[in-house]
Amino acid sequence: MDLQQMRYVLAVAETASFTRAAERCHIVQSALSHQVARLEKELGARLFDRTSRRVRLTAAGEAFLPAARQALEAAERARAEVAAATGEIRGKLTVGSIPTVAAVDLPAMLRDYRRRYPHVRISLRAGSSERLVEHVREGRLDAAFLGVPPGFRPQGVRDKELAHGRHVAVVAPDHPLATEDEVDLRSLADEVFVDFADGSAARAQSDQAFAAVGLRREVAFEVSGVELMVQMVRHGLGIALLPATFTAELRGLRCVPITNGPIRVERLIWSRLTPSPAAAAFLSPLGVCLPPRRSDHLGASGGS
Repeated sequence: MDLQQMRYVLAVAETASFTRAAERCHIVQSALSHQVARLEKELGARLFDRTSRRVRLTAAGEAFLPAARQALEAAERARAEVAAATGEIRGKLTVGSIPTVAAVDLPAMLRDYRRRYPHVRISLRAGSSERLVEHVREGRLDAAFLGVPPGFRPQGVRDKELAHGRHVAVVAPDHPLATEDEVDLRSLADEVFVDFADGSAARAQSDQAFAAVGLRREVAFEVSGVELMVQMVRHGLGIALLPATFTAELRGLRCVPITNGPIRVERLIWSRLTPSPAAAAFLSPLGVCLPPRRSDHLGASGGS
């Protein structure tokens, strides 16, 4: 069994196709199939059920996959640690973020990071705060930027508050509220709202604010992304509540301050485990205090 065979198995599992897996791995399909068959013979079990129409993991394949991923990640981490010990940052960095992050200029951060560490492969994944916490906890992400209610504390990860601020009412230019300089939640209670899914951290910020003053509201349109939310507001289907720091980028809409509006806290989270050299290089400029790496101690003692 070798690492390349594990990579082939992962590629087949993720693409559900030997043909697409071969294309991803830049190898002819017959060679990839041969290597998977050799691994199956060594393991004494078939990893895939193959038919003319589909390829899917067997029970043995399902059991093999997590361990294979861990082995590949451990090998990559070992290479990155060796490179860091010689003063070079390599490996991969996977960052997650809510779509409305405003506490940092994430594109600029990633641009500067890539310029400084050109040998690191960078990936960005967008998602809900709840899903991002889960992925950091499971090791799928190195770090993530959340937007959550004030009382929300993510479990199983390390975290740091970056910023907090109030929401504003986002309305179409011809909406009756568009001429107001300021509103309160009571004046919004009869409006039709476009918001995120019920139960999500993004939705909870607004729900908690209305509940705190004893008001109910109608959320007629639930969406998964801010782009669709903005389009629906622009077409007059409802109004939305979004963080003031984020709405500064919106065009063609009116953003009205709310005196007692929802508060959003933006938090940075990262794994409780020792971060990889690439992740440590990303976290350090954000003010995260990390324990010295073993190579740091060796370097310091060697210079004394």
